[in-house]
Amino acid sequence: MEGNIFDSQQEKDTIDIDSFQGEKRKIIQPSSLQDPKLEKLKTVLVDWINSTLKREHIVVQHLEEDIFDGLVIHHLLVSLAGVQLPVDEIAVTSAAQIHKLEIILEALNNKLELKESTIKWSVKLIHSRDLLATLHLLVAMVKCFHPDLELPSNVSVEVVLVEVSRSGIKSDVQIEFLTKESDSIDSLSSSNREHPIDQLLQLDPHKVHTVKKAILHFVNQNLSSLGLQVIDLEKQFADGVILLLLIGQLEGFFLPICNFHLTPVSQTEMLHNVTLALDLLNDLELEVSNVDPQDIISQDASATLRVLYGLFKRHKAK
Repeated sequence: MEGNIFDSQQEKDTIDIDSFQGEKRKIIQPSSLQDPKLEKLKTVLVDWINSTLKREHIVVQHLEEDIFDGLVIHHLLVSLAGVQLPVDEIAVTSAAQIHKLEIILEALNNKLELKESTIKWSVKLIHSRDLLATLHLLVAMVKCFHPDLELPSNVSVEVVLVEVSRSGIKSDVQIEFLTKESDSIDSLSSSNREHPIDQLLQLDPHKVHTVKKAILHFVNQNLSSLGLQVIDLEKQFADGVILLLLIGQLEGFFLPICNFHLTPVSQTEMLHNVTLALDLLNDLELEVSNVDPQDIISQDASATLRVLYGLFKRHKAK
């Protein structure tokens, strides 16, 4: 099965396996490429590049295809940071492009002042038109040179971590975040305002227990028709299943079982469920943008209560 995953991606991206002998590489799953959040991030980045380089008459249409040779990155460095490098404007051969990229990325990495261990791109990855590495690089540039540009928050993709060796190919499925909540200016400003739940958790334990009890009663009251009962708010909401069912009950719609994992057995499946639940709440204009899906999976009391408090506040008077 692991081989089939890699083979299908190889046909799509024409990856040269031999060139990555002894290395680990992350490849975006085809299903994640259709994610609307990812598409929005790509659109925002393309628009940002084109508006920044409008005077140079440079137009980018496809990120990985138009970034790989270093020309666009160099022009962005000149425009945004005043960094002019001794490189040819146009590099035709592969060797010339790689040499140009080495000079440009070294200058860029120095300008970004990132620790080497946090850099998620390389000359080889960018030149091989790796979309994941290209997105990480451009997001880092936005955060450094244009921090007021609002990027879509909490954009993640499912990736296959592939390790190629002489003995064969090993792979593992993981979730990779491209942006976090802090990448959004609105989120930054809202994060400075303390949430009612955060204020609650600072109160006397008896008062905290009273509010938790009220929310628990509200939850069980709305799940009773499904024959479900919640005893532990953090643990029982961690896999996203009960949260999705509760949202459906409160908002009056049926969520097809094929859209989520009814009995999740992995972190990936739980993350899918919780992310879907938070996306539904955002679509319903219930503010949960400052909640990270991973926090709910990790049974973080504050994150879980934020979501349940939002539902409680919205529906308690109905």
